[in-house]
Amino acid sequence: MKTLLSLETPQFYLRKPLRDPIRTPTILPTIIKNQKQNQNQNQNQPSSTWKLQANAKGFASKPPATVKENAANKNNNNDDEQVPQVVFERMITRILVSVGVPLATGLALLHLFGVAKEQNMWDVPLWLPFLTTFITFGASALGIAYGTLSASWDPEKKGSVLGFEEAQRNWVEMWKEENDGQW
Repeated sequence: MKTLLSLETPQFYLRKPLRDPIRTPTILPTIIKNQKQNQNQNQNQPSSTWKLQANAKGFASKPPATVKENAANKNNNNDDEQVPQVVFERMITRILVSVGVPLATGLALLHLFGVAKEQNMWDVPLWLPFLTTFITFGASALGIAYGTLSASWDPEKKGSVLGFEEAQRNWVEMWKEENDGQW
């Protein structure tokens, strides 16, 4: 019984620091020879820049594509239609509103529940903040899809304020394009 009622504090185990430092990519200076710069400058003074030297093994058999090659490949594989800038801005605005309003509402309700509990104004049940968080943050996540679908995809039409008609029309259009691609 005396061993169970010991008043000694347990000794903490502190491990030794690691002997091997954590490996990080190293940055080494490299010399880039540019013909135009060499013609304008002295031939004996090449320009030097800092370049990340990563020696990853990788799976690729050829070197990574440059930005110009990626742009050329992107232009060649242009199967999808471009979204007009007016429609894109309309979608972004609707997405920001349909995500931001529920998110701000959820954060405000959490803050109000916290203040009410701290000030002893109302003993907030534990399930209520969980429920409001679930509903408001879930609505915020669904707001991305709704913001895209509720915008008018026609550049000439502005659409309604809430976008119910546009969402119904665009939902059918989206699935029609999906089904046409399968057959």
